[in-house]
Amino acid sequence: MVGGTTVARKKSLKNKFGVFDGINYFLLSMLCLLTLYPIIYVLFASISDPVLFQSHKGLLMKPIGFTIEAYRLVFESPAVLTGYKNTLFYVIVGTSINLFLTSLGAYALAQKDLYIAKVLTIMIIFTMQFKGGLIPTYYVVNQLLGHSRLTLLLPQAIITMNLIIMRTSFRSIPESLFESARIDGANDMTLLSKIVLPLSKPVMAVMALYYGVNHWNQWFQASIYLRDRKLYPLQLFLREIVLQNQLDESSMGIDVGTEAHIGVIIKYATIMVAVIPILCVYPYIQKFFVKGVMIGAIKG
Repeated sequence: MVGGTTVARKKSLKNKFGVFDGINYFLLSMLCLLTLYPIIYVLFASISDPVLFQSHKGLLMKPIGFTIEAYRLVFESPAVLTGYKNTLFYVIVGTSINLFLTSLGAYALAQKDLYIAKVLTIMIIFTMQFKGGLIPTYYVVNQLLGHSRLTLLLPQAIITMNLIIMRTSFRSIPESLFESARIDGANDMTLLSKIVLPLSKPVMAVMALYYGVNHWNQWFQASIYLRDRKLYPLQLFLREIVLQNQLDESSMGIDVGTEAHIGVIIKYATIMVAVIPILCVYPYIQKFFVKGVMIGAIKG
């Protein structure tokens, strides 16, 4: 009887977990569809016939007609090309600065023999909760850097949360490796470049993703500090298209005088042009993502 009861309980638990897993998979699938549908909608809209699309109502499950005219106009736009070049510059240079400075700061805070490490950590965490505000920040940045590209690179050169995650990752490296290297005459820069960074590739990949996406999506700081349109990132031009709901030669360099009906499609095409690069890069970094985040989250 006891054996039969145990078997029955196991079957009951198995059935319950089977039902739970089924419901869980269903809910997660619906969540994925809800997340993906806006991107699918924008993609289908960007390659749809403009006249047919404007008369369409409701869900969009496939392109209505087919045309890539909007993409042709987008890539012929001097503003979009300028925005692309500027954004690539901000992503590459900005992420390099972020990783360099963050790794230096994390390495210093990870040293267990640094007696003021806790004090420095508290001071750094303090900046997460208390900030000077927009107007004082603008005044300081404007006085020091003017309206140059540096206003988008230096003020956020180190993000506190990323610094803490990287510091925790560095602390997980066995101390014996450092002791052995120091016996062989290695200095701190050698330890950082030859031991710490090679062993921290997952967290470095995650930090590169965080910082890179932040630079790629950056528009607010650019709208505040930049005055020269030649320095605008792509997202700022995208904002002009989507939010201001206007397309003219003076702002975007796209001649839509005789094709005004394609203006709505151009918005969707521009959104896809801005999103696709990140979607292409993310799968290559995803394998490091969970491991890198967990390294920085397990230990304090």
